[in-house]
Amino acid sequence: MNFSVAVIPGDGVGPEVIARATEALDAVGDIYGHVFNYVELLAGGRAIDETGSPLPPETLEAARQCGAVLLGAMGGPKWDALPGRLRPEQGLLGLRAGLGVFANLRPAALLPQLRAACPLKDEVLAASNVEGKPAFDMLIVRELTGGIYFGERGRIESGRGAAFDTEKYSWEEIERVLRVGYASSAARRKKVCIVDKANVMESSRFWRDVAAEVSKDYPDIETSYLYVDNAAMQLIRAPGQFDVIVTSNMFGDILSDEASALTGSIGMLPSASLAGIPGAGSPPGVYEPIHGSAPDIAGKDIANPLAAILSAALMLRYAFSLEEEAAALEAAVNRVLDRGLRTKDIAGLGGNSAEKIAGTQEMGAAVLKALEENPGSIGKRKGGESL
Repeated sequence: MNFSVAVIPGDGVGPEVIARATEALDAVGDIYGHVFNYVELLAGGRAIDETGSPLPPETLEAARQCGAVLLGAMGGPKWDALPGRLRPEQGLLGLRAGLGVFANLRPAALLPQLRAACPLKDEVLAASNVEGKPAFDMLIVRELTGGIYFGERGRIESGRGAAFDTEKYSWEEIERVLRVGYASSAARRKKVCIVDKANVMESSRFWRDVAAEVSKDYPDIETSYLYVDNAAMQLIRAPGQFDVIVTSNMFGDILSDEASALTGSIGMLPSASLAGIPGAGSPPGVYEPIHGSAPDIAGKDIANPLAAILSAALMLRYAFSLEEEAAALEAAVNRVLDRGLRTKDIAGLGGNSAEKIAGTQEMGAAVLKALEENPGSIGKRKGGESL
């Protein structure tokens, strides 16, 4: 099968890690008989330098014509002095708005190879895990284009002044992100926790009204509710209890960063921003590592490409419904970590005395090798021969 992918390399280390991700996709294509056609586009700081705009109109239009967008981080101190509307980050916000990606999916799992990096004790992790092991595996689904970040805001110039930001959600905005959460949980452990502040906020009470109706369409999925302050505590006290968390823009922003800290390294975490229920035929989503552009290490071959590669795996799963291929790529990453290969950001985090430090290119090449070695691969190579 052929798939079209818009590639926006971004700034800083973005081009380096995204190149490793496309190499991994090509390797998957070789194994399973797919072809990924890439359309490289400009956005962010590089786009400002070349066109004067953080999101040229032709970039957005071309992205809409593709099946998915693979994105590197945007921004850096080079562009910090620009007016807000011209900063690289406006390219990201404009891309999200233009593609209508309203649901941000951020998985957070504790990899056994990096166990020593998690600040929680084994007994804490094991107590909340359904299998009694020191681990957790959750997915946070954050509403991305509404709420307080997009509500009415302003300053009141009287006395010493005042400021306000408004939280506003429509039924449709809440329903659609809830359905993404439920659809995601259906392929996991069938547990959805809705996080809000319904004891104080009217918008949160409205979230519960919508959830009460939407949950009726998913009777086989357990629905629970937590106030956001309690949820923040539960992430530390018993992270293994969570399967899928669905929450508002601001709460999701905060909780997903807290969850990422439990995994030990931001350099390992992918994300997907979707414009509908995951699956082939849905509008193009945006797939990107959650780390920044790290301009201080750009071009030095030391950035961790694994979050970008894992973002490509999410793209395979959510954009193209290629579950087996996604799982094979994730398994290849795990095998590389099992063998002790580490980029500098994750060196020493797993307590492995046999660690070997690798650069960006070497780590990417190791994933390709592990993918080819996978004895469980059962696809077709190009040309039709069986593996």
